[in-house]
Amino acid sequence: MLIDGTASAGPESGLLTEAQSLLPDVVALRRRIHRLPEVGTYLPRTQRAVVEALDGLGLTVTLGRKLSSVVAVLDSGRPGRTLLLRADMDALPQQENTGLDYASEVPGVMHACGHDAHAAMLVGAARLLSARRDRLAGRVVLMFQPAEETAGGALPMIEEGLLTLADGTAVDAAFALHINARNETCTVHVRPGTQYAAADLVRITVRGRSGHAAGPHRVLDPVPVACEIVQALQTMITRTVGIFEPAVLTITTIRAGRAFNIIPETAELTGTYRTLSEATRRKVREGIARVAEGVAAAHGMTVDLELPEGYPPVQNDPAFTALVRRAAASALGPSHVHDLPHPTMGGEDFSYVLQRVPGAMVFLGACPPGSVPGTVPDNHSDCVLYDERALAAGVALHCAVAEDFLSGGGIEGEEEASECGATIGAAGTEDRG
Repeated sequence: MLIDGTASAGPESGLLTEAQSLLPDVVALRRRIHRLPEVGTYLPRTQRAVVEALDGLGLTVTLGRKLSSVVAVLDSGRPGRTLLLRADMDALPQQENTGLDYASEVPGVMHACGHDAHAAMLVGAARLLSARRDRLAGRVVLMFQPAEETAGGALPMIEEGLLTLADGTAVDAAFALHINARNETCTVHVRPGTQYAAADLVRITVRGRSGHAAGPHRVLDPVPVACEIVQALQTMITRTVGIFEPAVLTITTIRAGRAFNIIPETAELTGTYRTLSEATRRKVREGIARVAEGVAAAHGMTVDLELPEGYPPVQNDPAFTALVRRAAASALGPSHVHDLPHPTMGGEDFSYVLQRVPGAMVFLGACPPGSVPGTVPDNHSDCVLYDERALAAGVALHCAVAEDFLSGGGIEGEEEASECGATIGAAGTEDRG
């Protein structure tokens, strides 16, 4: 459990203490971004807030050409490795219902996935790493990314040169963290191998023949066929995909007709399917086409299929994940580091970065004070709340990973380190609504 106490002595006890000293500014930036959320690739207010917060740190800052991204490079001036640290910045198109006094001021838009916290933590890490620059050998690339929730901002940033610096130096590894309201505050959850699923899209349009609702035998009604396809797809998943090869297929929208007495010409289904391997991904894609076309044909109809690929799976490099585990245990205390027992079926476009360089993504717990972990609203809920004390742990974790990687390894052994959880005073969560 989170303990409001004194940092214990340890090799990295100063790192968390320094991160906690930055917490009021980190929280203020998070709340600034939270009040004015933006969706998609164009985030001018958020980009401006990040750039202003990075000013004066001696970083080389580059703005995106096709999207409102920010890339800042911290160069130690000494030869060494290059590590990328990533934060996404975009919000979700939903109305906030948290009651916070710094709630979204933009109708229908909300930071419901913690990206405001991600951006603020990475700015905090930039400040801390800049202050500790004499400990570094190499470079740190700070990636502030739009559009994780929508079109995918990671791939355009890569295409604009994210992974190669101006002097031709290539990024050697990458790290990201994702805040989670359902896990205990300041705990870090790590997993080598697959962490996020491939997130692919489904659009099926059933084509029938329109006519009067009183004479369905004289037309081709696409509505019951669409419903039958939904049921048949679930049977396909359970009867063709092995139980040890996870797959989730969810149809989320059905659209058909506009009048109560007219059978429509078409019925459209949309949804998503999530898989953890390319073999299962291919099997499900082929199964969707086979079932939709077969059911429609059985009723004398046809379908138009669109099955665009979304984000690939997030694959954590085992060796780098081990480094992250050591760094987290050193910076936050071994009791705050936990194994993630299984992948999440969510999707993440950090996968595009990890396809090109080794690295890892971890979860950072931020369960609200006084709440029981696992019982509170989750990410993407309009009521999700986060314990802002966890932001100091995120800042410290970014820095610990960077320092360990740039030094050529991690801190070995089981030395005791400082425990997360000092109070944050006026910048804390006491004023939550």
